[in-house]
Parts: sequence; C-alpha cells; structure tokens
Amino acid sequence: MAASSTTKIAWRLQEFEAHFSSISCLALGKSSGRLLATGGEDCRVNIWAVSKANCIMSLTGHKNPVECIHFNVSEEQVVAGSQSGSIRVWDLEAAKILRTLMGHKANITSLGFHPFGDFLASSSMDTNIKLWDVRRKGYVFRYKGHTQAVRSLAFSPDGKWLASASDDCTVKLWDLAQGKTITEFKSHTAPVNIIQFHPNEYLLASGSSDRTIKLWDLEKFTMIGSLEGDTTPVRCICFSPDGSCLYSGATDSLRVFGWEPDRCFDAVSVGWGKVSDVAICNQQLIGVSHQLSNVSSYVVDLKRVKKSGGAVIQGIIQDNQPLTEPKKDPKGAALRKNYERPTTTCRSQRLKHRSESDRRSPEGERRSPSEDEADEKLSSAEIHNAEDYKAIFQPKNAISRTPPKMSEPFPAPPEDGESSTASCFCETSGDDVPALQLSDISSSPNHRSGALSDEEALTQMKKGHETMCVMLSSRLKNLQTVRGVWTRDGIKIALDTAISMSDPSIVVDILNIINPQSLWKLDVCMTVLPQLDKLLQSKYESYIQTGCTSLKLVMKHFWTLISDTLKATPSVGVDITREERHQKCRVCCKQLKNLSNIVKNKATQVGRHGSTFKELQLLMAPLDDSP
Repeated sequence: MAASSTTKIAWRLQEFEAHFSSISCLALGKSSGRLLATGGEDCRVNIWAVSKANCIMSLTGHKNPVECIHFNVSEEQVVAGSQSGSIRVWDLEAAKILRTLMGHKANITSLGFHPFGDFLASSSMDTNIKLWDVRRKGYVFRYKGHTQAVRSLAFSPDGKWLASASDDCTVKLWDLAQGKTITEFKSHTAPVNIIQFHPNEYLLASGSSDRTIKLWDLEKFTMIGSLEGDTTPVRCICFSPDGSCLYSGATDSLRVFGWEPDRCFDAVSVGWGKVSDVAICNQQLIGVSHQLSNVSSYVVDLKRVKKSGGAVIQGIIQDNQPLTEPKKDPKGAALRKNYERPTTTCRSQRLKHRSESDRRSPEGERRSPSEDEADEKLSSAEIHNAEDYKAIFQPKNAISRTPPKMSEPFPAPPEDGESSTASCFCETSGDDVPALQLSDISSSPNHRSGALSDEEALTQMKKGHETMCVMLSSRLKNLQTVRGVWTRDGIKIALDTAISMSDPSIVVDILNIINPQSLWKLDVCMTVLPQLDKLLQSKYESYIQTGCTSLKLVMKHFWTLISDTLKATPSVGVDITREERHQKCRVCCKQLKNLSNIVKNKATQVGRHGSTFKELQLLMAPLDDSP
C-alpha cells in the first residue's frame, strides 16, 4: 500500500520556462511566500504567482541583463538592478515604472528595501553601497569600506542599521543616521553570500562559501555561534517566524539549526540544486532555483521537520542526545535586547542625508529630468494574466493583500508522482542544452505540450541511458585512481594524473575540492593555470564557474608574491631556491597574461557569466603593468 502524500517532507512543486534566454536572478516575496520575480539576460523582469503556470506581468525598460531583484515588505513594489548599474523600481499595483535610479558604475549585486521608510539600499561590483530615497532621484548617502563585491544587504527590523556581506569575507554593520561603520565581523574564511537579522533579538546571521553560518551578538559585537554541517556553500538563510531556529539552504539540502548551544536539529534532502531564495508561509518553506531559462520551485513541510530537541550528527537524527547548557550570562540569552519598531518613518534622517548628498555626489551621476522622463517612457509593465493580476494586486479586501486561493498551503503531489511543469507566455529560445545537465525529455516540444504517450515518454527517458552509465562509471574509476595517487603522492602528482586522463570533468572535480579548502601552492598554480583556458571557454556552466573561482583564488593569494618576486633585485651569488621560485613565478605570470586576454574578451560579452568576468577583469588589471 502506497504511503499517504502527507508523509512527504519535501517535494518539487513546479518547473517552468520563464524567459526567452537564460535567467540571471530571482526573488520570492517574503511576506506572502507566494510571489516570484525573475530577471533574465533578455533584460526583462517577469512576475509570477508561485505554483501557477502563467506569467502575471512582464516589466521592461532595462537595456542590459537584469542581475538582481527584490520585493519590498508589502510586495507592492519590486526593484531590479542591471549589469550596467542602473536600478528601476516598479509599482506592481499601478502596473507602472515608479523610479529609475542611476549612480553605480558597475553591475548591481544586491538590493534591499527599508522596512518602514521609502528607502532602498543597493550595492554594486564597484564595492559601493548606496542609500536611495525612492520618492526622489539621486542617492542620499554612500557607504564605502568593502574591498570586493557586496553580495547581500539587510536592514535591521527597527530600520536603524544596515548590514552588508561581501566577497572580501567580511560582514559590516552600518549606522544609517551617522553614515559610518559600527563594527566589522571577520571570522569567515570565504566570501559571505547572505545575511539576515533575527526577527526580534539583537542577533545577525551570515552564511558563507566556507560552508558555515556565523551568529553575531549585536549588543556585544561578538560571535556567539558557528554552525557547520553544510557540505556546499551556504546560499540562503532564513529565521523561523518566531526566531527559535534558523533554516539554511545549500545545494540540494535544507538544514535546521539552533544556537546556544550550536546544534543541527534536522537535515532534509531537497533536490532543488543551487537554491537561490527561500521564504516561509503556512508552516511551509518555499525554495526556488534556476538553470538556463527554467525555474524550479520546491516545498518543505516544516510541520514534519525537527526544530528542537535532538541533534543531527553525520546525517543521523539523534533524539536522545543530551544537550549541555553553555556557560553564559546569568541573565540568559533569552533576555537579549529586542528591536523597537518606530511608529513613524525616519524623515529626519532623509533630510540630513539629502543635504550631505548634494555636497558629495560626484559629477556625472545625476541626470536631467528630461533624460529620466524619456528613459521611464521606454519602461513598461505589460499585464499577461488580468485575472491573477486583479486577484493579487487589486483585491477587493484591501486589508488582506493575499487572496484566499493563494494563502492555502501547497498540497504534496501523490506518492511517486511528478511535480507540474509549465511554459512561460513566451516560446523557448531553442538554446542547446548539455546532455549532462537536462534530459532529452525535458527539452522535447512534445513533452511541453503533453502530447507524449506513456510508451514514447519511456523511450525518451531510456534514450542515452546506457551511454550515460558508461560515462559515469568511467568517471568514478578515474576519480578513484586520482584519490589513490593523492593519498600516496600528494596533491601535485594527483593533479598531473587527472590532467593526463584528458577528461575535463575530472579536473573540475579535483578543483572543486581544492578551492573551498584553499589547498593552493605555487606548484599547484603552475599545473592548474594552463587548464583554466579550456574551462573558461567551455560550453558547460559548471566548468566556467569552477574556472573563474580557481582564477580568482590564484590572483587573490599569489599575484602579490609573483609580482614582488619578478620585480626583486637579483641576489648576489647562487641561490637555487630563489631561482626556482623566480622561474615558477615567471611561468605563472605568462600563463596569467594569456588568461587575462580571455577574461577581457568574455567581459565584453553579454551573457550569464558577464558580471563574473568583469569582476575578474578588475582583479587582473595589475597584469597590464607587470614586466
């Protein structure tokens, strides 16, 4: 007898094609958990109701790929930042452009709406953070301090602070009124991807590519917890509504953490891949991810997830594990200070910031009213589904913005059943899809229209199955060989062995082990750099991503050594060690210059990885002045 659908903990809700071309970003509305915005290389922003098949509206106006999207608290507005640095704010209820904001010099990396006032924070690859008054044009304050791209912004629940997380491995806390840094947290050892304030207490959480989540006390400005357990970079974090636990989204998994003491309550396997955003609604956690032009949504039933009591050790739930109380202040962590929400918006701050902005704004960052008006006339909000638009954005009951049919929990599919699939209002672009990333059946036109019979569908599913099994078996065998060499002879010989196999996937697998653990040495650089040429120009997204990450780490950790060694005055006498190091640095410099040309070419192209290559181009700029 099949188990009831109520026994499901996690399931895929839907998969659909959302844009003409590749999707570059997406965001869920955090208040309802039922609205989704997607941004693509087609320069559009599309608005969806989660679990529904049709696009509600499409927002146009950006002239470059959309890199970042964010809903405001009420979900009445959505803001999108582009690869060129422009920002557009749309009023979803009125279905029109509200404001165009210009001021950043590079692509937008993160956005955030103030919880009370009409303020918007933005960050860019130019490392600057800017605070905008959405009712006016021109930014009202600029916060400078990060040395690399800022990946996440969050306002405190009381609206007084702004937190920022960066690729420079730091988290900064800013005082909005004073326009300066309050403190900086430096315990992460890799880029920080996401931050979120506790809904009530003076507590901040940050998730990083070092696979940890750090918890920071905002009264004492100290780290009170380091939560580990994710085997891949932490991509999303979300406090439970009551603040009793923290949900962490990584590749294909969700973990539930507690702190003081640090422990993992539960670990749930979810097939969402590289999850991009999560939200909570009706005791369900909604997660969304994207690949090429497709979006997938997933549901985790939080009623069936452990949120207290036991701990998970090595993937096994231990219900009877004793929890020892940490040594802490007699007052107890439960008495940590809570936020006080203001009753009015911070207009006085706006006036102060505005006067300073008039003096500080660099020349050329402001445009004439006529330029802005002309630009906004080119922006539009095209409604594709009038029924859903009226139900969601213009409900008769103005007190409740979410109509009843959207507020019900998402039902689990039948046991062993499939989640629904749908198409966007637009046709597929017909891009080639690597066989290892999507099955033939998912790209079949007949499959999208539902015309396949059971026998035809089975034939499609079996197509290429034996070939794939042979490929994966060969890959596993090669990896086992490399692992044996690594254990016996070390990383350098293991890399040489992997390269000799003439299989880029093996090299990528090894680099994905080396990169997070920072196992780089100068010898390893000499071996790997010639291989990055192929990875950066590969047609596979995962190869390009691994190649970019490796090149970034080499530049970050070894360029200063290479440059200083090549510029140093030759020593008197024979110094074999120095000569060997000099030779290695000379070879690495030559290889880096070759890669720099590839990066420059890629940075000029509009594509999924355009922003990454632009960042690499800035990082590799010193090569132009090298001997």
